[in-house]
This record gives sequence, C-alpha cells and structure tokens, in this order.
Amino acid sequence: MSYQQFAYLYDQLMEDVHYNLWIDFINRKIKQHSARSVNKILDLACGTGELSIHLAKAGYHVVGIDLSEDMLSVAHAKATEANQRISFYQQDMTEIEPFDRFEVVVIFCDSLNYLKTPEDVQATFENVYKLLDSDGIFMFDVHSIYKMNEIFMNQTFTSSDDEVSFIWNSFPGGFPNSVEHELSFFVLDNEQGLYHRIDEIHYQRTYSPQDYQQWLNNAGFEIIDIDADFTNKVNKKSERIFFTARKRTE
Repeated sequence: MSYQQFAYLYDQLMEDVHYNLWIDFINRKIKQHSARSVNKILDLACGTGELSIHLAKAGYHVVGIDLSEDMLSVAHAKATEANQRISFYQQDMTEIEPFDRFEVVVIFCDSLNYLKTPEDVQATFENVYKLLDSDGIFMFDVHSIYKMNEIFMNQTFTSSDDEVSFIWNSFPGGFPNSVEHELSFFVLDNEQGLYHRIDEIHYQRTYSPQDYQQWLNNAGFEIIDIDADFTNKVNKKSERIFFTARKRTE
C-alpha cells in the first residue's frame, strides 16, 4: 500500500475527526490505571502526526513511528509549524527495532486494521510489549466487525469542495471481515485551473474482540478495559472498539 500521494490528502479525509476525543480517552485511562506519572508516549502508526501533536500539546513527551516516509514528512512539517518537538521515525510496527522504553504506547485511528494477517497483529503486540516499561499501558482501537460488514461494505462516501473532492467506494476484501477502500481524489491545480485525479486502494481487516483478547494475553498483557466508541460499553452495533491493557510484570 503506497501513501506517496495520499499522505498529502490524508488530513483532508480526516478533517471531521475530533482528535480531542482520543486525548480525553488517553488522559482518562492514564488517570484510572497508571500507578505513576506518565511522561513518554509512543504514537505507533502516527500517520501525518495529528494525534502526536495533540499529545505533545497536552504535555507529553511524544515519539511517532510510521511506515510511510511521506506521512512522516507531513508530520514533521506540521509539528514544526505547531512549535512542538516530536521525534519521528520510519519503521514497520510488525518489525520494530530496539527503542528506549515508554510508559504508554498507543495505536489509534484504526491503524491496526491495516495489518493484513493475524500474525502481523500478534507480532505488533509482541513488539509493543518490548517497548513498554514494566506495568506500562497499551491502548488501541479497531473497527468492529459490525462496522466492517454493515457500514463500510458495498458503500459509497463522497465529499466535494472547490479545492479537493473525493469518492470513496468500499468493497468486500479477500478475507472475512475485511474491506478494500477505493479512493479517488480530485485536486485543483490553481495554476492550470484543472483538477488532477489521484487514485488509492486501501485494505482493512478486523477480528472479534475475543481474538484481540487472546493475542494480547499471548503477548503478555493483562486486559484492563474494553470500551466502544470512546465512552460506551461494547454492544452488537458498536463501531469502534477500544482496548486498554497493561504489561504484566516481567
């Protein structure tokens, strides 16, 4: 999956996302479950750095990791413009090289759903375990099976304005509870007065809460909370499932 052109349009696609909801969620879980003051947070699969910047503004020392060099270029430029000192590194979350340890690791905005296989998810959990201090907190969110199959599947989403418009079609993926997103952006070139088309295909796959729980346990985590849609209990129509886990004492 290439983000080369998509990186510069990602924030347009996410402009209606309320990142303060994730910050409120993180702060609440840290207050509830961390026995110590939290300073260092790793934002894994940080994308264009929007959540990283919000975390830095909230007073945390933040490191961001992402697979895409183009995403990280945008993230670095945005952090500099926001006057926030954030270190960004290009790595694959399934194969992370050794790092200093963190008190909290987060993978948000359904980034985990971009991993293609159960083995990739399990490898990521094992890597997060190694990156955390003893009793460190791991938080992530994923699309629910309901959202994949009932909201995304065979649906079309559109947005139109003078500068950037897009058409977003979702089709069944090659595995159960997976979706292929076909995105077509139409971007205005002000000098030429023409719109350029940029096409992207993105793949997402999710699993049952029981699968995620088992993989967390196998990696050495104690599950603390499972929430839905930021503040709710999980039900059959929940769209986004949140997991909060603690690294077991080594």
